[in-house]
Amino acid sequence: MPKVRDLPHKPGVYLFKDRFNRVIYVGKARDLNKRVSQYFHPARRLRADLKTQALLENIWDLEAHTVRSEPESLLLEGKLIKEYRPRYNVSFRDDKRFLLVKVNLNDPFPRFVLTRVKKDDGCRYFGPFAHAGSLRKTLSLVRRKFHIRTCRPEIPGETDYRHCLQHIIKNCSAPCVNKITRAGYLAKVREACDFLDGASGEMLAEFRAEMEKAAQRLDFERAAELRNLLDDLKRTTRPTKRFARQFVTTVRPVEDMSELQEALGLPDPLHVIECFDISNISITHKVASMVCFRDGRADRTNYRRYRIKTVEGQDDFASMAEVVRRRYSRVLNEGIRRPDLIVVDGGKGQLGSARRELEALGLGALPVIGLAKEREEIFRPGQSVPLVIDHSSGAIRLLQRIRDEAHRFANGYHQILMKQRVSESILDECPGVSENRKKILLRHFGSIDKLRQAGLEEICAVEGIGPKLAENLIDFFAKLKNRGPQAGPDSSGGDAAVSNPDQTIYHLKPSPDSD
Repeated sequence: MPKVRDLPHKPGVYLFKDRFNRVIYVGKARDLNKRVSQYFHPARRLRADLKTQALLENIWDLEAHTVRSEPESLLLEGKLIKEYRPRYNVSFRDDKRFLLVKVNLNDPFPRFVLTRVKKDDGCRYFGPFAHAGSLRKTLSLVRRKFHIRTCRPEIPGETDYRHCLQHIIKNCSAPCVNKITRAGYLAKVREACDFLDGASGEMLAEFRAEMEKAAQRLDFERAAELRNLLDDLKRTTRPTKRFARQFVTTVRPVEDMSELQEALGLPDPLHVIECFDISNISITHKVASMVCFRDGRADRTNYRRYRIKTVEGQDDFASMAEVVRRRYSRVLNEGIRRPDLIVVDGGKGQLGSARRELEALGLGALPVIGLAKEREEIFRPGQSVPLVIDHSSGAIRLLQRIRDEAHRFANGYHQILMKQRVSESILDECPGVSENRKKILLRHFGSIDKLRQAGLEEICAVEGIGPKLAENLIDFFAKLKNRGPQAGPDSSGGDAAVSNPDQTIYHLKPSPDSD
């Protein structure tokens, strides 16, 4: 292939295309010329596995993009795989994103946290970072170097100070007990921000000098530790190109909506699309999600999530019917704007269930389709043959983005409920706490963590809980604390695993539609 010989000896990303000009594989390389040319060596073809042989037989064209460093190539590779969804790629096809560092400078005492989602919330973000391990080590160093707090309370106080060791080991400046003024603490946070922005030359020089001294006194273990730390710092503080704007993208929200309208033969332009997905992993928690896309972009303020209430066992069809009925009953009762298109994740069965509920509500005129995951077939009411759209079109990529977002949101809610169940189950070990009393306690306090912190009088004030049971509860939690990490499924601190809104799902304001 002549294009291969013209590739530069630079890091970058390459895209293989088939005869229909569809991207079928995206890869990264430290040296584009060497990496891509390996595919076309005769010996490689003979030794290749079946998947690679099929890929090579389908390559008709090649496109390459150079970047400044190998981490940039990794970031760009992940972005393009999520965008094109090539059939021969396995990694990066999920909804997981690269890590960012977030700090809210408007907080009384800001702290640095890791997140995968960048929001328009006034916070400052650093990244994305290609190497998660290096980032975590660097962030730990930054917290120690600049004495930034790691505790979770927005405004930590005396109680938090008594349970924290960070100030004792000189890792935190302890703003919670006024060991440092707010102005002084904010100055340290800004210095840490400058460091993450790339102003790390002085610290790198310090570590390099210390590493050389350790090697001279034959302390090779310390020298190796400093060498690894230097590598982590270089990886995370090296300026990285943001590809969200500089790189030409095929995601065109308005054009994609127009293409989808034309492909489905709809008479009116599309502005609002709502998509439903069922997360039916187990019968313990059956949940569903509804995501909303407005003018081709996610409208997260209108996302909704549901617990399935009326369905016994695993029945996706009945679950879909319940969710559609609940959603559009509310739309009618509250006068909410109706969507221009409804998408259900699934085939004829899910589509039929949704369609019957819409007709029962008098909304049979609303356009509704089903999107089957295996072959990306589109099922339409009254049509026995599914519609198959060219996978390179913006219309099908828009539907894939919407369906994948609904799937991610539903799974995230399911994980939260499962974590809460694991946390709540610790009460089953407490003598005298029946299932009914457990529900009463959780309803009153909201979580195991708050119940753990409650005093004797607070617990006795709960209806149906007497002084003896209250004393049993306090003794029970005291024993758990003494047992340490082996205390049980809630030893991590109640529902703390669910309290970080940036890990798996978007936490929305409570709404009548959310269960």
